[in-house]
Amino acid sequence: MAYGQRLSLLIFIDSIFILATVFFASLLLYEGAFLLTAALIAMVAALLISHHILSFFYKLYKKAWEYASIGELIIILKIVTFSILIAAVTQGVLFQVIPIRLLTITWMLLMALIGGSRFCWRIYRDTYIKKEDNRNRTLIVGAGAAGTMVTRRLLNNSDSELVPVAFIDDDEKKHHLDILGIPVVGGINQIEETVKELSIQNIVIAIPSLSKKELNDIFQECAKTKANTKILPMLEDIVTGKVSVNQFRDVQVEDLLGRETVQLDTEGISDYITNKVVLVTGAGGSIGSEICRQVCHFNPKQLILLGHGENSIYSIEMELLERYKKTSIQFRTEIADIQDGDKMNTIMEAYQPDVVYHAAAHKHVPLMERNPEEAVKNNMIGTMNVAEAARLGGVKTFVMISSDKAVNPTSVMGSTKRLAEMIIQDMNKTSKTKFTAVRFGNVLGSRGSVIPLFTKQIRKGGPVTVTHPEMVRYFMTIPEASRLVIQAGSLAKGGETFVLDMGEPVKIVDLAKNLIKLSGNSVDDIGIKFTGMRPGEKLYEELLNDNEVHEEQIYPNIYVGKTSDIYIEEIEHILLTFSKIDKETLRERLVRLANQKTEKEKVLSIPV
Repeated sequence: MAYGQRLSLLIFIDSIFILATVFFASLLLYEGAFLLTAALIAMVAALLISHHILSFFYKLYKKAWEYASIGELIIILKIVTFSILIAAVTQGVLFQVIPIRLLTITWMLLMALIGGSRFCWRIYRDTYIKKEDNRNRTLIVGAGAAGTMVTRRLLNNSDSELVPVAFIDDDEKKHHLDILGIPVVGGINQIEETVKELSIQNIVIAIPSLSKKELNDIFQECAKTKANTKILPMLEDIVTGKVSVNQFRDVQVEDLLGRETVQLDTEGISDYITNKVVLVTGAGGSIGSEICRQVCHFNPKQLILLGHGENSIYSIEMELLERYKKTSIQFRTEIADIQDGDKMNTIMEAYQPDVVYHAAAHKHVPLMERNPEEAVKNNMIGTMNVAEAARLGGVKTFVMISSDKAVNPTSVMGSTKRLAEMIIQDMNKTSKTKFTAVRFGNVLGSRGSVIPLFTKQIRKGGPVTVTHPEMVRYFMTIPEASRLVIQAGSLAKGGETFVLDMGEPVKIVDLAKNLIKLSGNSVDDIGIKFTGMRPGEKLYEELLNDNEVHEEQIYPNIYVGKTSDIYIEEIEHILLTFSKIDKETLRERLVRLANQKTEKEKVLSIPV
């Protein structure tokens, strides 16, 4: 129905209601007699005129009554009450009498007729039009403002695939209550039982204020069921219109880390990046490319993307050119191998960068166990080449990306990373360049991490392969890892090893189970197969060894340790002889040297 037709119909219906209520009120009050007097005509005229004027003022005729709620009822109450008061004033002014009883009965009848007529469509729609038979029965976790908003939206949207049938909330005061006609059946620990009893097909987590740990706890309860679990979008995205309140998103692995994401000291970072020349090695990799994206937020003068693989460098260059085409940032690309020392010197001399982020490295543990000489070439000689070129080129800050596997290493990869740390720490002693290293654990979604492998295995129908049921690892997201690298550059004094407080380590088997569940499958259907530990692997990783641990955080969630003993002569000997010895001997020497300790080794806190 067109708006004009709808408006005319509503005005006509309300006019009939006013005339009818005055008529029936007179009959009730005067024992069946109806006397048409001048006073009664004046009262009816005042009611009609004031009601329609107030209805336009309060936009009563523009309300969509299929979605009527308490707010609309309050508007009707105001209009009817004010209309009656205006009629009373009119009677008092014109006839010096106010028929209180007649006006009271008229008020009650008008509220019943006008309010009832509006809400009958809502009742009819909710009772007969709403299609529930083919909709998925949904459990709403969180009976607060967000959960109520989601539920109202789902109840009002007959086209939605979800129909809420129950709330879960840990607030015991809400238990056994009905909200919007939906019962609050219990707390988080009753999710599994509720899903079974009510045949729940979907679970929506609608608590925006949840911490990562709380969300993880709730998801673990949801994971015990076969229901599909979703989460409410961020409230700011709903408010700004980016998404609708019923556009739920899947729970991501990143949501289940059990800790909040690392924040940046933007002011400190701006001081050393804004309008400066920045060079990133390994810029085409998962970490290197994200460092480039993060650096661009601080508007450097020039960003040099250095990498060995032309396809990956081309890809990140095209992305950055498109994303930051309206900025003054100059993007340059260099296809080069960090093992080529002369090329590194040439590049540093040509661009004279202020900051270097060294992300290029071999990082796959089993592959490096089989090819230790390549780990030496890339992780040690390559690092030494880039660092030496940075020193000669007058670079102010050099940040090397290391690994938690460099702590008490048992693998070639970890050992070469630890020895690379020593190389730049030794350079820091005699250079104006501030050399620093950053250690973090496994990065979710990075190349070579378990996430892409597990995802691929799940898509193929399983099983997911895990090396050992007790293996644990620290995890962080790619953006977090990149932020830590950038933040370390602003905190660096020279020679430090920065470490992120990554919360509690995660069992790999639990991560696999979560991924299976997040993909909409069950562990029983996909299966988990334990394959045994691979060469060089440990059951658990550390971020600092016993001699490096320092309890004080120099920045929220960031620790720093410093080792005083550097075995540079032994490192140089390995670099001169590694190509002449067999792989097993090389592996043993690398691991032994990386784990060598003396009484002089200690931790120093680095004031910031």
